[in-house]
Amino acid sequence: MASLSPPFSDLSPSRMVRAIEKAGFGIGSEPFALNSYENRVYAFRDEDLTPWVAKFYRPERWSDAAIADEHRLLGQLASAGVPVGDVWRNAEGVSLFHVEGQRLALFPQLRGRAPELDDMGQLFALGQTIGRLHASSASLSLPHRPRFDAASLCKESRDAVLSSGRLSGTTRDDYAAVSEAIVRTIGRMSLPNVASIAVHGDCHPGNILGDGEQFALVDFDDCGYAPAVQDLWMLLSEHHEQDTQAQLSEIIEGYEEYREFDRRELAWIPLLRTCRLMRHSAWILNRWHDPAFPQAFPWMESSDFWRDHVRALEVQRLGLEQPQWLA
Repeated sequence: MASLSPPFSDLSPSRMVRAIEKAGFGIGSEPFALNSYENRVYAFRDEDLTPWVAKFYRPERWSDAAIADEHRLLGQLASAGVPVGDVWRNAEGVSLFHVEGQRLALFPQLRGRAPELDDMGQLFALGQTIGRLHASSASLSLPHRPRFDAASLCKESRDAVLSSGRLSGTTRDDYAAVSEAIVRTIGRMSLPNVASIAVHGDCHPGNILGDGEQFALVDFDDCGYAPAVQDLWMLLSEHHEQDTQAQLSEIIEGYEEYREFDRRELAWIPLLRTCRLMRHSAWILNRWHDPAFPQAFPWMESSDFWRDHVRALEVQRLGLEQPQWLA
């Protein structure tokens, strides 16, 4: 079977600069790579020394229509005053540029640092930001964006891991058993029927920037439809019940300054956590032909990693099958 060509293998520095210039920018500083794996993202300054970010989309991941949905969401949020890194549009309103086989979008570079999740004041401010986001996005239609489907996502992740050839012997058998049990459990779960809205989709601290009092959201690459709690649960500690309750209280209090939060959604958190854990390992393996991934995740070739992963999945399986205090 022919090997896959590595994505971005033809994105040389000179081609990257030409693409940015053809989109309508002069380059005032040498672009440098930011920490991104799914796409290729570079910071640069224009001729006026204004800082920008150039995002080159991974080939074949999203359709142009799905990227247009992402940009439309950003435009609506920015128009509503929600602090986000909005996409740049040229005089004709174009935000996605096709240049020399690459798809490119540009964003103003936002400054700030990631939030401190043990700071209750910052959690309140994060709740406000996400509440504002959802108050604006809840009525928006994104027809080309996915809807969260835990059973399908976990099954696809399981299949990807088992077909990767990375697991063998007892570890493979153990992974196969626990992942199958998780998929079966999800299939028979009876969760509260809550609304799905347009969400950021990957709302972890690395995609949040601020000064400790106000925060902005960046990187809407995974936006789609899910319960609102999808954008909240990654701000929580999972180790101490008392800490998590206190964190939730602050986040929800800030959130409800802009939008009511349906507390029945808290019952979804173990499912969301399990799905993310399974998807993350599968995502890395599915991208292994991209040279950036073996370099960034070398432990994926370690048997110790997979044994630990199986143990973590077993913990999540038990959490799915037993009553949750959050519910």
